[in-house]
Formats: sequence, structure tokens, C-alpha cells
Amino acid sequence: MAQYDVVIIGGGPAGYNAAIRAGQLGLKAAVVEKRVTLGGTCLNVGCMPSKALLHASELYEAAAGKEFATLGIEVKPKLNLVQMMAQKAESVAALTKGVEFLFKKNKVDWVKGAGRIAGQGKVEVVGEDGAVTTLEAANIVIATGSEPSGLPGVTVDNQRILDSTGALSIPEVPKSLVVIGAGIIGLELGSVWRRLGAQVTVVEFLDRICPGMDAEVAKTFQRALTKQGMTFKLGAKVTGAKATKTKVDLTVEPVAGGEAETISADYVLLAIGRRPYTEGLGLESVGIVPDKRGFIDTDHWKTSAPGVWAIGDVTHGPMLAHKGEEEAVACIETIAGKAGHVNYGVIPSVVYTAPEVAWVGQTEEELKAAGRAYKSGKFPFTANSRAKINHETEGFVKVLADATTDEVLGVHMIGPQVGEMIGEYCVAMEFKAASEDVARTCHPHPTRSEALRQAAMGVEGWTMQA
Repeated sequence: MAQYDVVIIGGGPAGYNAAIRAGQLGLKAAVVEKRVTLGGTCLNVGCMPSKALLHASELYEAAAGKEFATLGIEVKPKLNLVQMMAQKAESVAALTKGVEFLFKKNKVDWVKGAGRIAGQGKVEVVGEDGAVTTLEAANIVIATGSEPSGLPGVTVDNQRILDSTGALSIPEVPKSLVVIGAGIIGLELGSVWRRLGAQVTVVEFLDRICPGMDAEVAKTFQRALTKQGMTFKLGAKVTGAKATKTKVDLTVEPVAGGEAETISADYVLLAIGRRPYTEGLGLESVGIVPDKRGFIDTDHWKTSAPGVWAIGDVTHGPMLAHKGEEEAVACIETIAGKAGHVNYGVIPSVVYTAPEVAWVGQTEEELKAAGRAYKSGKFPFTANSRAKINHETEGFVKVLADATTDEVLGVHMIGPQVGEMIGEYCVAMEFKAASEDVARTCHPHPTRSEALRQAAMGVEGWTMQA
């Protein structure tokens, strides 16, 4: 029986980062992963392939639309969807091989197969050939991630009714695509296919898009997507879906009550969120009982079972790769006797559409609900010189700071490349910076990052460029 300091079930961002950190700290570690490649949903069928298609489709739209012509570049692009999918696959393969290399570098064993806990300190692995291997571990880390949530009456077949994985590999550009769910995944993948030529309709149960996003930003974001050609049906629930070989008929009803209607589309993408992947893990063998939604309760990543830990999407909190990575490092450092820590108040979120949306910390709605007095500063990209020169003036930066101490409490941005810029405010908030600290920090000119400074200036009412 192979013996380890740490056995990690799941090779996604939480699992593989936990393994690498364990190796760095001199712990003997193994990762049990049933996919044929490492990297989990994120690298294989999530974050990375979707970003590859977002990047390619954005360039295609710039060339096919008015943007290139406005810049004096005259081209007639032709879409090669097969090649677009091939370059996506090449990028994904390179990334998953990279994780494999990091395992070898840090002396981490990859045990291929489906893992389950088989009592305290034991993990059983069933290989593709059915052979069972038992690993003995002083510590077991559950990092099995999540899977797309289902919806009664809508059966995903990944032929016509797709989940997020299926939507990454549609063999043709649909004439029409209905996205069920106006969250990040649905809007990103909807944007890809809209840019390539599909008519995209988004059906959302709530009366707004992107719950959790600052309301002012969400309204601006919806206007931007509508202007690009997306259609939204808010306050609507899907009660059924009937697929044929060529189309899908969706039955949609107003949440507030009223007559049902039928919407027909070439394809339907079900993107109403994700649920933790905790079934079949043998949790009962160590007395762990997930909650009704499948999440595992933890206290500093410890479960109720001695020597068993849980990180990433199987635990409460945002289902984000970087949240899982933070928990992975903190969990392993705790196992190694160090002081592991995660600041859950400073975990950023990004929507990789065009314009991008990024935020960190509290929204105005949350601050009002908590009765916290705050000041805000806002700066539009229409007044930013680099954004103007690049014809990317849609959106703004908003900084929220404590009314008394001036500590930055939340930052919300919509605009060009804001996903790359939100990190500045993550650092500021980790150091409990005041808005004045950012306002009095020299930023390079001309850059989009100047909007971050100008918004901070606005908290005290001395924005200079707008």
C-alpha cells in the first residue's frame, strides 16, 4: 500500500496547486484524477478554452465589423471554425502538459483513476481497467470541483441542448442560440457565438443579469450587450425543452405569472450555475455529510472528519479557480504546520466579455444593507486618453471607500481590459489602503490604468480628467 503525507482527490486548480505546494514544502503528495489530462474543468472545458474562443471571436468581430475599417485596415475575413477550435485545443493541451511537468518538478505522483475515501486515512482508486489501488494518507484533501447544474424539464444531450462543455465545441455557427441563465458563463459563451454570427437570446429567471455584481455595473453591462445584438428576457422561467435533430423548442413563462410562449432555436445553452461534485466520494465512510446542495462544511478547510480537508468548489463561497488556488495554498501550509490564511473579502471576479467587467470587495447594495457609511468616486473611460485613442470608451471605474477612514471597501469596473487592472485594487485592499493612497500614486500616461487613479481621486472630489 502506497503511503503519502497528502492524497488529493481532484486535479483541477485547487487540487493541482495543493499538490505543487505540498511538494515545495517537502510533503510526499499524490493527486488522484480520473480525466486523461490534469487541470480539471478550468483548463480542459472551462476558463481556458472559453478564453481562447473569446479572444479569437473578438478579433474576428473587429475584422469583420467596422473597427478595422475605422483604423484604416481593409480586410475581408473568412471564418474558419475548424481552425478556431483547433487552436483552442492546442492551447489547452499545452496548459495541461504544463501542469504535468510541474508535478514531476515537485515530485508529485499522479494516480490515474476515480478516487473515493475508503475510511480514515485510505483512498481507493479505480483505474480505467477496473483495477483498484489503495493509497494510505495522513491527510486527504477533497478537491473534486463542480459540474453544471441541471434544470427540471431541460435534458442536456450536448447535441442540441448544451451545457458549458458542449457550447465550447458546437460544430457550426448557430443561426439562433438561446442561453438559459444570465450569469458569467452564459454571457461569455453567448458572446462568443454572437460575434461569430448567431442571434443570441438570454432567458433569466431574475429581473436582472449577473446576481452579485454591483447593480449599476450590471445595468451598464446589459446595455452594452444589448447594443451588440443580444436579446434579454428577464423575469422568465423555462419550464420545458423539446429537442429534434435540427432545433429546440423552449417553453418560457413569466415569473410574475402570465401566458407561456414557445421560443425556437438551433441550439440551447443551459448555464444556470454549477453544483459541487461530491457524490460517490465515500464521504459516508468518514462521517462527512454534505449539505442539501452538496457543499462540504469546513472550518479553516478542515472537515468534520479528522485528517480530511476540503477546498475549492466543493466548499462554500464563489466557484472561482483563483479562490480554489488560495484555499489550496492555505490548506497545505496548515497541514505543514504553517499559518495558512485566505482573505475572502479580497477575491476578485471577472467577466471576460467586451467590455470586460471586474470587481472586488463589497457592492453599494451590500454596504447600504450593512448600514456602512461610504463615499464613492467614479471615472468614465470616455475621459481616459488611451481608451479614447483605442476606441474603447465604454464603461467606468467606481471606487467605494469608508466615509470616516477612507479605507477602500469595494471597486467595480466595466471597460477595456479591466480584468487585468483589478489586481491593483486587490493589492491595495490587502494592505487596507485608503482611496487617497491610490489617488496619490503616480500611474503611467497614457494608460487605461489612469482611470483607477482618477476614480480614487473622485472619492474626495478632486478628479482631474473628467
